[in-house]
Amino acid sequence: MVAGMAPVLEAGRYLFTALESWPSAEAAAQLLGVFREDEGLTAYRRLAPEEVPPPRGVAMVKITLQVYSDLEGVGLTAAVATALGEEGIPCNVVAALHHDHLFVPETQGAAALRCLEALARAAKDG
Repeated sequence: MVAGMAPVLEAGRYLFTALESWPSAEAAAQLLGVFREDEGLTAYRRLAPEEVPPPRGVAMVKITLQVYSDLEGVGLTAAVATALGEEGIPCNVVAALHHDHLFVPETQGAAALRCLEALARAAKDG
């Protein structure tokens, strides 16, 4: 899977935030996703272009790996997290049915993309 990935830095900025309660249908339509944790609800959503994240928030960008990430596949998340970690780039991985999506700080988006492209090239050259 690593050799086959073609990471793409998507347009837009995103924010992970806590929710006090389950959102209304109208509010939920604005969210990219919600995850229920023991501590409460975490939502992630797209920021408006002019929107400034709250003081404790970090604007993130989304990189889609553009490789079918089999739910029973082994090693993709580990390889990606290791490569980014070696470059000091934090990431939040959201594994969906068709692809894995990485959220990295906006200031490190370009560096993360370069790192992932190099990882894919190295795996192809294997």
